[in-house]
Amino acid sequence: MSKLLGDVVGELSKLPGIGRRTALRLAIHILRMESESVGEMTRSIDRFRREVKYCSVCSNLSDETVCPICSDRDRDRGTICVVEQVADVLSIENTHQYKGLYQVLGGVISPMQGISPSDLKIDQLCERIAQGGVREVILAISTSVEGETTLFYLMNRLRRFPDVKVTAIARGIGFGDELEYVDELTITHALLNRREVE
Repeated sequence: MSKLLGDVVGELSKLPGIGRRTALRLAIHILRMESESVGEMTRSIDRFRREVKYCSVCSNLSDETVCPICSDRDRDRGTICVVEQVADVLSIENTHQYKGLYQVLGGVISPMQGISPSDLKIDQLCERIAQGGVREVILAISTSVEGETTLFYLMNRLRRFPDVKVTAIARGIGFGDELEYVDELTITHALLNRREVE
């Protein structure tokens, strides 16, 4: 393999979810692209990395100091949905069902990876709630062990705000899942979060 190709494959395979085979396919695709298109791509990535900001209110990515969601006066300012990463905001926004604000934590508590509560934007969330006007906090955290730890920690921290309703997104068995292949934790959540059939 060409050293230049090997270098590009090595760099692309550092991206999450990109193995060496996919990186090789991407490198070959880039090689076939017009030089101008490749230049636009690299300039866009470089500019994104240098100029993107984190919203001063919710820690979402933004081109400005405050992201468009936080500056949108039509959003429900009494509801904050707490998520791990920016990608989670995009996933929820794509449903067009949620009209409140967000708080991006920047990860989950993970002692194995050296991530403690102080490394996350939990204090920022509590400061926002303490300012008043928040009626509900929705915890939209993953169902991993680290996610459950973070959820438990957040619920304990938010107890100091008795007037704020704290909810978590429903957890359980996904549509189309076969029960025999679902893990015990998911089944437990599904049983605890069962609803009446109408």
